[in-house]
Amino acid sequence: MAGIWLDVLDEIARTCTAHGRGDLLQTVRQKRAQLLDPTLRVLVIGEPNQGKSQLINAIINAPACPVGDGRTTVLPTVVRHAEAPTAAVAQAPPPAPGHPTGTADAVAVERTPVALNQVAAGVAGLVGRRPGGGPAYVEIGLPRALLGAGLVLVDTPGTDEVAGVGAAVPVAAPARADTVLLVSDSTRELSVAELNMLLHIMRSHSNVVVVQSKTDLVADWRTVAERNRQHLAEAGIAATLIPVSAALRLRAAAADDRGLNAESGFPALIARLQRDLAGKADHLARAAVQTVARTVVEQLAAPLRAELATQEAEEQSGPISRLHAAQREVDELRRCSTRWQNTLTDEITDLLADLEYDLRDRTRQILRAVDEAFDTADPLVAWDTFQDWLERSLVEAAEANHEWLIQRCDWIARRVAANFDRYGYDVLPPWSMTMPDDIGERVPELQRPTIDRFTTSQKLFTGMKGSYGGMLMFGLATTLAGMPMINPVSVGIGALFGGKSIRDESKQLLRRRQATVKTAIQRHVDDFFVRIIRDCRDAARQVQRMLRDHFTGLTEELQEAIVQSFRSAKQEADTDASVREQRQREIRLKMTRLAAVYEQSQQLTGARSAPLLLEPQA
Repeated sequence: MAGIWLDVLDEIARTCTAHGRGDLLQTVRQKRAQLLDPTLRVLVIGEPNQGKSQLINAIINAPACPVGDGRTTVLPTVVRHAEAPTAAVAQAPPPAPGHPTGTADAVAVERTPVALNQVAAGVAGLVGRRPGGGPAYVEIGLPRALLGAGLVLVDTPGTDEVAGVGAAVPVAAPARADTVLLVSDSTRELSVAELNMLLHIMRSHSNVVVVQSKTDLVADWRTVAERNRQHLAEAGIAATLIPVSAALRLRAAAADDRGLNAESGFPALIARLQRDLAGKADHLARAAVQTVARTVVEQLAAPLRAELATQEAEEQSGPISRLHAAQREVDELRRCSTRWQNTLTDEITDLLADLEYDLRDRTRQILRAVDEAFDTADPLVAWDTFQDWLERSLVEAAEANHEWLIQRCDWIARRVAANFDRYGYDVLPPWSMTMPDDIGERVPELQRPTIDRFTTSQKLFTGMKGSYGGMLMFGLATTLAGMPMINPVSVGIGALFGGKSIRDESKQLLRRRQATVKTAIQRHVDDFFVRIIRDCRDAARQVQRMLRDHFTGLTEELQEAIVQSFRSAKQEADTDASVREQRQREIRLKMTRLAAVYEQSQQLTGARSAPLLLEPQA
């Protein structure tokens, strides 16, 4: 009979061993021993003053558990069969460090006999209990046929806040309960705490009965029972509800009244316990193994799901993410290389155009000053002073233009270096541009232009030509008046015309000298502009080549480091992906095996249960 479910339970134990869960293996072994034990351990739990002790007394028709003595129940009471009434306080030794509590039955216990009239004191923890000892409980033996058939009843201390079997029952009984009876009296409906307790119990115990006690005290106990069944259904708790009255049961036993006994509701409860006792080796064991399988598989699958979720998260933050980051660094360096080259080319082109415009503007200002000066000045008189001023002005223009070149080149170097700010260190070139020492020597020497002078002989000749014409013209006019051609008037007029000719010729010579000087200076300034702008262009091109070589070398160094980092990240990512993939295959294989074990356990009862979620949730 036990062959099928026992094989499944052994498979569950082997699965626990394969996963290295010794704690679960111990639980499975305890459950195996419990299911092979022919006795039926019935755990009676509930809140205080619900009639738990009186219920046990009514089941076996004997005053086994103390009732109504005013003392607080501290220790659980185990009622089992014995040839003669006996009572003892069983206490386990103190648990060793790391040893789980609540397993008093699994270790040797020391029993201290107590008198039957001292059972109430023993349950209250006043007698038979050694200070500093481990978990304890009161054990009572009675000669009853129902107990002799294999029934073991466990009365537990009441609790107002029950979180589950482990919280409701101290040592000894909870891990080995075959049937759990939750006692709730008929004076009220099931409380939220009781429903929560039932939900927790159903996770580890498949055979749960709700006993509605004290029906003799409430006239509409049937209405309460119906509402309790609705509460159970709404909460999804598959527990049977049996209303009973312990007072009627004990009175019926004393009067041997079968009708009153039937009215107490205990025949249904005892029939249920007898059915559980008879079916423990088959139906009850199958359901228990099914519950154990669910619990074990859930606990084994939880860390596997967590590990899968962690690995999926590591794909975003582990070597794969570092590989992606390295790839982004390679792409960013490629874009950075394009940006700084474009920046350098554009800025040098703008610099050359600006330098040419600046020098052209400065030379135009000089030429305007020259034109203004030689519109009135005579080159013969002012040339030496003007030559010094012109040379100074041209040198100043060249120096200012070179100073601007130096500033712009430094600004361009910083502008290009700004493209490398994300790499976190100074990338400016180690050299800096300075003003040339020979800037004055680069200005071409101004040669004195050849200009005409108004010599004395030229003045005399020009005066004679002018006076001759005037004297001849006015001399002919005076002959008409009877005067000789050469007369004082004609001579005077000739002298005036001679002086005017000399003045006119002197002005024309001055204008020719001024025009000649202006033309010569224009050519000189043009030569100066061509030479200086050529030097500036050469200097700018040299700076461009130096910056290009510097930042090209820097880019190559960064590229080598980033590519090496990319290769390392790729190798690490490949290795990690291989290890992670292998581990994921192992986890999924374990999950598949867990699912197989779970499905095998579900087939024991032939009922379709809710599937377990083995894959990690998204």
